[in-house]
Order: sequence, then C-alpha cells, then structure tokens
Amino acid sequence: MAALGFAVLGVIAVNGVFSFWQEYRAERAIAALQRLLPRQVTALRDGGAVRLPIEALVPGDVILVEEGDDVAADCRVIEAWGLRANLATVTGEALAQARIAAAVDEDSPLRARNVLLAGTAVVSGEGRAVVYATGMRTEFGRIARLAQAADEVRTPLQREIARVSRLVALLATGLGVAFFAIGQMLGLGFSESFIFGIGIIVANVPEGLLPTVTLALALATQRMAARNVLVRHLPAVEALGSATVIVTDKTGTLTENSMHARSLVFAEAALEVAALTPALAREHRVFFDIARHCHSLHLVTVRGSSVQLGDPMEVALVEMARSAGIDGPVRERRDELPFDADRKCMSTLHASKEGAVLYCKGALEALLPRCTQVQRGSDAPAPLDEVQRERFIAAEQQIAARGERVLALAWRLLPEGATPEHWEEDLVLSGLVGLEDPPRAEVPAAVRSCREAGIRIIMMTGDHPSTAQAVARAIGLVRGEAPRLVTGDELAHLSDTQLQLELDAPEILFARASAEQKLRVVEALRAKGHVVAVTGDGVNDAPALRRADIGIAMGRIGTDVARESADIVLLDDNFASIAAAIEEGRAVYDNIRKFLTYILTSNIPEVVPYLAFVLARIPLPLTIIQILAVDLGTDMLPALALGAERPAAAVMQRPPRPRAERLLSWPLLARAYLWLGPIEALAAMAAYGFVLQRGGWRYGDTLGAGDPLYLEATTACLAAIVLMQVVNVFLCRDPEQSAFARGLAANRLLLAGVALELVLIGAIVYTPAGQALFGTAPLAAQAWLFMLPFAVAMLLLEEARKRLLRRFDPRQAQHPAAR
Repeated sequence: MAALGFAVLGVIAVNGVFSFWQEYRAERAIAALQRLLPRQVTALRDGGAVRLPIEALVPGDVILVEEGDDVAADCRVIEAWGLRANLATVTGEALAQARIAAAVDEDSPLRARNVLLAGTAVVSGEGRAVVYATGMRTEFGRIARLAQAADEVRTPLQREIARVSRLVALLATGLGVAFFAIGQMLGLGFSESFIFGIGIIVANVPEGLLPTVTLALALATQRMAARNVLVRHLPAVEALGSATVIVTDKTGTLTENSMHARSLVFAEAALEVAALTPALAREHRVFFDIARHCHSLHLVTVRGSSVQLGDPMEVALVEMARSAGIDGPVRERRDELPFDADRKCMSTLHASKEGAVLYCKGALEALLPRCTQVQRGSDAPAPLDEVQRERFIAAEQQIAARGERVLALAWRLLPEGATPEHWEEDLVLSGLVGLEDPPRAEVPAAVRSCREAGIRIIMMTGDHPSTAQAVARAIGLVRGEAPRLVTGDELAHLSDTQLQLELDAPEILFARASAEQKLRVVEALRAKGHVVAVTGDGVNDAPALRRADIGIAMGRIGTDVARESADIVLLDDNFASIAAAIEEGRAVYDNIRKFLTYILTSNIPEVVPYLAFVLARIPLPLTIIQILAVDLGTDMLPALALGAERPAAAVMQRPPRPRAERLLSWPLLARAYLWLGPIEALAAMAAYGFVLQRGGWRYGDTLGAGDPLYLEATTACLAAIVLMQVVNVFLCRDPEQSAFARGLAANRLLLAGVALELVLIGAIVYTPAGQALFGTAPLAAQAWLFMLPFAVAMLLLEEARKRLLRRFDPRQAQHPAAR
C-alpha cells in the first residue's frame, strides 16, 4: 500500500511541475515582449533634450530619434531627414520603410508613412516625433494583449490522454467498488474485501501510461532535434502529426530570405543573370557601376572577413556587380539623396574624371518620367522615345509576374551649380534588374509530401500579391489556373461566415495580411474543425502562435517573443523541416497506440487473479505490490522502446486521422482485453496452479501470506505475466504486420528493454532484496519450462490473426494506425 501511495504522489508531483512550466512559459513570453522596448528615450523637455525612462513618456512629448534607436512609443513624425524604420516586429514587413513628416490619407497607423510605432527600429536618418500613445495603448501593446488573451490550446493528445484517464479512473473505481460489495456479499471479511477492491483498482489502472507517454514524447523530440526541429512543448510532437492545415509565412520559410539578381533588361537585350557574359558585362559597365555604388550599405568585419550590412536588395546588387567581374576602386561619395517613399528612389553623388556623376536607382514608375535618354551598351546615350518606354514597362510587368522585385538604374553627369532638387532630372536609363528571393530547393518536395499526406498548406504573407502567387506556383503550392488570392484589405471587409466560406476554396493565398488577420484565419480554420499549425517569426505573430493548435517559430530570424509563444522552433527556418516533424508526429501517435495496447494487455492477467480469489475461493494468486512491479517496473522499458519505433514507410501517404478519432478505440480495447489479455491470464493462472499442484496443495487448503509454497506460486504467476509480455512487446510493434517484418535490429532499444525486463524479473525472483520487497520466492526450472509453450502459443495465435486480417481486409493493412 505504501508503494501505491508513493506512486500516486509521484504522478501528482509530475503534474504540478508541468502546470508550473506552462505558467512559466506564459510569463517568459510577456517578458520577451518587454525586452524589445528601449529603457530610455531622448525627449524635449523645458526647451532642451533630456534622457527619460520610457515610463515617464506621456502623449504630447516630442522625442528625438536617429539611426540605431528603438522606438519607445507610437508617435507622429513632425520632422524627418532620410528617416527609415524597420517595422518587421509589428507589421511583418521585411524591408525598411521610409517615414515622412507630411500628412497622409491613411486610417491605419500600421500603414501610415508618417507614424513611428513602438517596438520598431530606426535604420537610417533622424527625425522628431510627437508621442500619441504609450504602454499598452500602443499597437505593440495591443499585440501583447492579444498574446495574453490568446489562451493556449490543448493538443489532441492532451485531450485524448485526459479522456483515457477519466475512462480508466471511472472503470477502475466502479469495478473496485462493485467487487468490494461482491466480496461482502460472499461473506469475506472487511479487510479481505477491501484488499480485493484495491487490487481490482490497481490492476485496471495502467500506472506506467503517463510516464511512458512523456518519455516517448521526449525521445521523439530528440529525433526531431536531429532534423532541425526544437520542441518546446512535449504534446506538440504528436499534435503536429495530426495537423490538417499549415498556415505558413513566405519569406525565410518557403524562400531562402536572401535576395539574388535574376533578370536583366537593357535597351537592346533582355536576359537572365546566369547568361551574362564578361564581354556583355564590360559593355554595360555603367549599369554595374550604378549597382555597386548606389547604396547605403555599411562595411563591417565579422570574424576577420569584410561583410556588407544593410538592405538585402542592395547587398544583392553589389554581389551582382562583383560576380559580373566589374570591380576596381570605389568612387568617392560626395553626397546622397536617401530613399524617400514619395520619390521612390535614392541617389548618390560621386567624383569622376568627367566631373560629378549621379547614380540613381528606384521603381521604374518613378524613374522613367525623370529619364530623357537611354544607355545603349558602351555607346553614347541616345534619346528615350515612346517605343523604348513601352518596351521597358512591358519588361517590368513580365518580370514582376514571376514574383521578382524590379529596380530601374539610371545616371547622369551633373552640371556645376546644380541644386539637389534638380539632381534627379534628365537621367539616362541604364536598364532594369529583377531581384528574387528564391524558394528553398527542398520546399517543393516537402509541399508535395504534405499534399500526399492530406495536409492543406495556406500561404499568408505581408508581401505583394503577385510575388506571393509566383512563389506559390514555383513550389507547387498552387497548380490551378485561378487560385483565390485574398488581400489584407479584402479580408478586413469579410465577416466570419464569409471568411469560412472563402477557406473552402481548393487553393487560397493571403497577401498583405496583418497579425490580427493571421489570428483571425487561424481561429476560422479551428472553428471549421481543423487541427492548425501556424508559422511566425515576428512579435506580431505571437497571438496566432499561441492560439493555433501548434505554433511554429523561426529559430534564426524569429524574435524572442515568437519563440517563447511557440510550441516548436525550426532551427533552420525551413518549411521542409515541418514536413519531417509531421512524419515524426504521426509516428508518435502510432507508437502511443502500440504501447497502450501493450500496457492494457497486462491488465487482464492482473485482474483475473483477484476474480479467482473471490469467485473460486483460492489463495490470492497476485499481490498488489507484484502488480506494481509489472506496471512500473518490468513493463516500462519495453513500452518505452515501442514509443521509439521509427515512422512507417507509408506514414506520409495517408490522410490525417479524423479529429473525432479516439486514441483508445474499440478495436484496440478488443485486441488487448478480449484477445491478448485472456491468453496471458490463462498462462499466469496455469503457472500458479502448476506450482501449487507440484507443492501438494489441494483445493480448499489455506496458505499463509508467508508460506514458502504460496510465495513460489505467486512468483510463478508474476513471472508468467512478464514472460508473456516479452512476447507481447514484439507482437505490438504492428497491429497487422508480422512481429518480425521490420527486423529486430531496426529498434535496438526494444532488445535492450527486453533484456533489462528479464534482468529485473530475475532480480525480483532470485535476489534476497527482490524477494523481501515483492514477496517472491525462487522458481525451479520446471516452472519456467511450463510457461514457455504458452508464450509460443501466443506468438503463433497472434501471427495467425494478423495473417487472416491481411488476407481478408487489405484496407486495414494500408492504414495500420487507424485502429
């Protein structure tokens, strides 16, 4: 009884620690949000600039910001000099955005170009801004409230384990009370009836289930870590395996998150960068000179190597020029016109032999009206006529349709005395370049694998719709002629019912979507009965990550807030790792069913001795402490080994299991309780009777608890259960396939578990300590030999059942985890 009490206390302690960890994770997510805000800010007070703690900021304060500052409050820009901010933490926009002081016609502060938001960073320029919201009233604070309000969702496995626990508790308690009453009616004393009832309860409770599930999930996390998936929340391992929908970002997850020049358009030719020859590059040297000079990159030294830091598009342009063989000394920079959202271009002024030369790059729509000439190779610039203009516009549209970002490059020699407001006039158009963030090479195969597994993938990005659709086609996510493309503005006007109807479209993409909209899509999918996995990397993704069934954060580019809010972290930010994790997650569910069958099977040979004790009036064949020796001792490692089985070959070629499917199904119970269990019970009772008969016992004789014959007989019953479980662990490797179909060497932990199981039963039976603790006595060789035929018979009978099942029900063999 003391051992049972300690076991119950242990389970309570584990559950308490787990609950504490869940609360601790929630607090860490909020703490990570707070760490993103600066501690102090420069503000104008009493006619001068002072440093203030952010808690002292109030609406109406004027703050000063410059390159490298983190913004502490939501504020309206009133003065700006080349001011650009990285808004990724709040809006998800990967590229730095220009901030202006002029009034704009925009209702949303997330899109207003004259607003700086708390939690964002100033990447260039400087400015002044008036604070209008602080603390939890900022957009940043609103996201924090959403993260707090978005309760964590219980995974399917958690719900099923809770259901199984309730069923087992009700069943065990009900049977225990019923048999206590039966014992009283049959004339047993109170103590005998009480022991009888407790024995029934203990025999029906699989004490090793929760520890085994936990250890199996932990083993799965180790395998997933080897595949670049870090699991922060153990039940999420299995939950990912049951996912029916994945809502994924584009940049960095489906793509490489690195810009590359792909397409070039000159006045006389259009070609791929890969087809560029050294001669053609030299002929268009001016074009590549613009690319390597017109930027705002910073050269830094990292581990002894020089690295260009800054806008990924500018890095790609410099790398394009270097790859083309255009190098040499960089011309001295005299001045710069930073990128501006109104001009949609930037210019740099350099010294040259011919005088001051201006290099300019920007959107074609902005530069084309400013150009009066066009560069034709190494020849002198020629007038830019309407035919050439139309040709460049058509080329830009064609490149943009492939999902590339298009930049126009232009230049001019500045006359002396030209003022900055007239610098970007009479430009010479040198050409266009198309830049792409290419899809990861392994993503198309991962998308195909998910489709074969019946998992739907929905891209939800903050990028341009044409870019989103082009990437989706490139990776095989979209195959139809007209996929449904929903923009953030359109989504904002859809009711919940309309959104659910839109989600029924066979192929759907979301572009220009915000954090709230991602959360809304996740909730809509869950309302439709889906198990939803969602990826995210920014602060703005935290609410959706917490609300989804499985939140997946990026390990490399993800913020601390996203990682703390997620269940799973991708160490390589690669969508293909999600597909690998789904495979492992499905294997976990299959394996839990395997060791659930294994554990429940031993309940029958543990219950039958108590029934025989009352109904047949024989000495109790199995004590409570011996039941615990099986459930928490000899069965643990073999059950754990079943939890470490590798995924089946076809695990990703079957649809996700239905949400309503139960872990503890009727076929599983029938196999454990009505087939395998009775065979084990027969062997255990036969071994018990064999030892009693050899010792001269006759029906009706009484045996004391310390009688050597009684101790040996109960030991035989215990040993028979363990021996049958050794065979059963191999039978439970697959509900339809042969026990030896996978090969014994495929799971070395299984062999180690069986070996340790035999060592444990040997220690229980033959060592003084084991005998004293578990009430056993040494067994003669004849007892072991008597048990062996039962083990062989169990193996043959189960193999025959599986053979018949494969022969007459091939559908079952195709989906072995469906039971």
